[in-house]
Amino acid sequence: MGRTSGRKAVLIEAAQRAMAEHGTAVRLNQIAEQAGVTSSAVLYHYPNIEELLVDANRAGMERFYDQRMLAISGLTDPVEKLVTTIALGVPRSSDDEEVRLLCSLGGEAARNTIYAVLLTSLYDRQVGMFQAILDSGVVSGDFRLAQDSEVIARNLVALEDAYGYRIMAKHPTLDYATAVDLILDYARMATDHALPAPSRITRLSRPAHT
Repeated sequence: MGRTSGRKAVLIEAAQRAMAEHGTAVRLNQIAEQAGVTSSAVLYHYPNIEELLVDANRAGMERFYDQRMLAISGLTDPVEKLVTTIALGVPRSSDDEEVRLLCSLGGEAARNTIYAVLLTSLYDRQVGMFQAILDSGVVSGDFRLAQDSEVIARNLVALEDAYGYRIMAKHPTLDYATAVDLILDYARMATDHALPAPSRITRLSRPAHT
């Protein structure tokens, strides 16, 4: 079971790289090339290539919900939680393969029901994540919200998506630090709190597969 799982993890990462390079219309042989195996070896573990692509997309999405939830799980201060969550939701550069993949999925979602469901689920979970942080800040007395927490949470996710897309498109005046500052500026107005700049926060590593 462990060896099979490990080989599937290799194929999932290969599929992510292949999709980042060739788009969502990636072919079986392109995935096999990235994995350094034959097409038959890929089909042995994934007889339906669509299932491999879904697993690869789902794994890439973990970073923006599951891993952010893990990153703040040991924090108790709503302010620190909010700043950390925002700082970890923006790509560091246009070389970010996982975000490039998400951008590709966005373009395919109108034609692919599975991708649409995955992206909708990711969006809803991220909104819930931010909403929980905002509500806890109200309870603790740290935040005085300018709007309903769900509205603010939706806007935070939308800003992350928008600025992330611009970074991936190599906008000349928008980099990671600028994007985070702009999102924090909105969060400060929305929470009536002088949120500090993030410190020593780095891009989350990819999850380890077992």
